[in-house]
Amino acid sequence: MSVSPPRSPVDPRSPPRTAPDAAPKGAVEHVTTAAANGDANGAASGIANGSAVQVAPAPDVRPRRLTRAARNSKFWLRLAFLASDCVLIHLGFLVAYWLRYELRLWPEQSEFFDAPFSAYYLAEGVLLAVLLTVVTRRGLYRLRRSTGWLDEVGTILNGTTIGVSVLVMVFYIFRPGVTSRAMLVYAWLAVTALLSLFRLGVRTVVEERRKRGIGLQRVLVVGAGHMGKMIMQQLAGRPGLGYVLAGFCDDVSWAQRADFGRFQCLGPIDDLETVIAEHATDEVIIALPSAEHERVLRIVGLCEQCGVGFSLVPDTFDLTLGTLEVDHIAGIPLIGLREHSLHGFNRFIKRSIDVVVSAVATLAAVPVLALVALAVWIESGRPVFFPQERVGLNGRVFRVYKVRSMRVGAEQMLKDLETNNEAGGVIFKMKNDPRRTRVGRIIRKLSLDELPQLWNVLKGDMSLVGPRPPFPHEVALYEDWHKRRLEVVPGLTGLWQVSGRSDLPFEEMVMLDLYYIENWSLGLDLKIILRTIPAVITMRGAY
Repeated sequence: MSVSPPRSPVDPRSPPRTAPDAAPKGAVEHVTTAAANGDANGAASGIANGSAVQVAPAPDVRPRRLTRAARNSKFWLRLAFLASDCVLIHLGFLVAYWLRYELRLWPEQSEFFDAPFSAYYLAEGVLLAVLLTVVTRRGLYRLRRSTGWLDEVGTILNGTTIGVSVLVMVFYIFRPGVTSRAMLVYAWLAVTALLSLFRLGVRTVVEERRKRGIGLQRVLVVGAGHMGKMIMQQLAGRPGLGYVLAGFCDDVSWAQRADFGRFQCLGPIDDLETVIAEHATDEVIIALPSAEHERVLRIVGLCEQCGVGFSLVPDTFDLTLGTLEVDHIAGIPLIGLREHSLHGFNRFIKRSIDVVVSAVATLAAVPVLALVALAVWIESGRPVFFPQERVGLNGRVFRVYKVRSMRVGAEQMLKDLETNNEAGGVIFKMKNDPRRTRVGRIIRKLSLDELPQLWNVLKGDMSLVGPRPPFPHEVALYEDWHKRRLEVVPGLTGLWQVSGRSDLPFEEMVMLDLYYIENWSLGLDLKIILRTIPAVITMRGAY
């Protein structure tokens, strides 16, 4: 998301209008949830778990073009990060030298082979140049709000690894008089740690400032269709990004006087310029269907005229553009469908990791599973485990086993509870489901009821990471675009599980699954697994 520099740390409020040209009346509700999650890819709670709402009037603020200082603020911030990284890289070499030559850590070395720190000036310069080049090309200094700390650590680790590899080659070719392989290892570890910890500290400070309302950006969403509502939910559920949703503009919602939950319709799209002015908007997110491209272009021009940032959200059809590839024959472009990366050798690597990790995890989970089974048996007797039919790769039905967390006969009680479905779409979720037992509430929140599914991973029915395995009756209600989530093996955990779990609506879950399929990599799998641990421990969105 492109972000314009914030106008002010003050978060002004503005009253809604009852008609396009009417005088202000009342006040606008807006979301000001405290930033509890610094990860840009944090869990979406939004409307589902209720964010804090404040009501306050706002003065009339006219749109204005960004000043030169505002336009250059990001440049100076990037320059400050660059300078800080140079200092930290030098400090990392000092730490490495101290560990190698002062503490004389492994391997032991006699004083005869000691070298002054100046002998490593060239090595430091080479690492500095290579590292900064790599991280700059990988976007470390773009300062995007949606970039998570783990993303930054991965970029830094990649840059230091390449830099040290170049140093090894330089030392091998030119053979300088003083070389220490241990010194390079210590420099690699120290520089990576210092740069990563520095960015973690910056994130902590920024989050604390945002909790106090400093550095927030007021966002206005244009369009209240499926994608517009999704982006509103995501913004409300990810306060760590530092956005405050002022409301949205939509013709149909304005004509029907229909708000979206706690998010208020501020006017029709034709009155966007007035709404931007009245609500001191910093960023406009355009979530209109691709068929309205001419209107989108007019809105983009209006945003540039008013001096506010803007971003475009593709509709459901446009999300498939990432799967297209372009070829040329004699200068004639040919557009075809690119196969997702989860096939061939990549699929073999993923399967190999699944087998090894699930085998080890199954052995480690046996004592925990035994205690859970004993608790279930003591509370509600047998059966302790129960089978379910799920749909896997390419629509193949397979059987999974789970620890029973509900009363016996819970599936027969489902029809009486369907009117209380809180998930929407084709799946059933109920926060206070009366069918759950006392032990069941605990093991479901900690996902311990799914431990037997490690056997399914070992068999190949499931993977460690992938889309949620659906029920056959759910698949029967799928729309065509929903069925794309069946193109890969389902998983124990996935993007939707670490992005809100049961708090997310069904179509948002599908969107996250499709993103995973189209953007799969081993790094993405590792990131999801690492994010699963705090998601399970905090029991966020689990019921």
